[in-house]
Amino acid sequence: MTYIEQVVQWLRDRLAREPSLADPRELNLALRVLAIWRSRAIADAYVRQYGARIMQGPFAGMEYVTSATEGALTPRLIGTYESELHPYLAKFAAKPLDCVIDVGCAEGYYAVGLARMMPQVTVHAFDIQEKARRACAELAAKNGVADRVVIGERFEPDGFEAFKDRRCLVLVDIEGAEDDLLRPDLSPALAGMDLIVETHGVYRKGVLDRLVERFAETHDIVRLDPQPKTLPLPDFLKGASHLDQLLAVWEFRLQATPWLVMTPKIAAVGDDH
Repeated sequence: MTYIEQVVQWLRDRLAREPSLADPRELNLALRVLAIWRSRAIADAYVRQYGARIMQGPFAGMEYVTSATEGALTPRLIGTYESELHPYLAKFAAKPLDCVIDVGCAEGYYAVGLARMMPQVTVHAFDIQEKARRACAELAAKNGVADRVVIGERFEPDGFEAFKDRRCLVLVDIEGAEDDLLRPDLSPALAGMDLIVETHGVYRKGVLDRLVERFAETHDIVRLDPQPKTLPLPDFLKGASHLDQLLAVWEFRLQATPWLVMTPKIAAVGDDH
């Protein structure tokens, strides 16, 4: 059964049961399913036109995948994905880092992208899903950075201590478990590390405020909220419907998931940035 056949069957099943699609929550779910289907169709069209290569942004030119292990594929291929972070990625890339810790790496968008962007670093990429780890390893090999992308399974709250003498950028996207992982009381080494954390109040109410409280003493903290996408669309989408243009950059979020960009207040020795 093709994906669209699965979607049609799903809709039939929803129509045949209660609560009906007249219920706002059920209708919202149905619209989300249809939107994800359409987004996947747009991704397929992109790949037919350009191949699985990222068009623009900090990872422009990176060979990518044709099926994401998590989240939306089309914005990653176009290069609009989480574009709010682009200026900060450039800022961190200019620092004398030697290490990136990517927890929740999925298929390796950031792990491999940052390895390409920062040829001096070793990226330690972690994901609890075997499928994601396998995809990340394949993507690293495809982009010629497998020797600098070290893949692991689970990263514990005290795991940052193993990197305490390194110049590290930490990326965390783990669907609310950032509340459990980012514990300066268990890993004092976090005080000297740069961090980009996606917060998931949709799963852990109040997590953003708790993280701000934990790091306020040691870090300068910037909160970034999702913004409209302004980067150019591929040519084949410029004449498409407005809905398709919106879906092409939609990131599948259930609700806003603000990022915290946290920079140590006391720079590491020898860090002039």
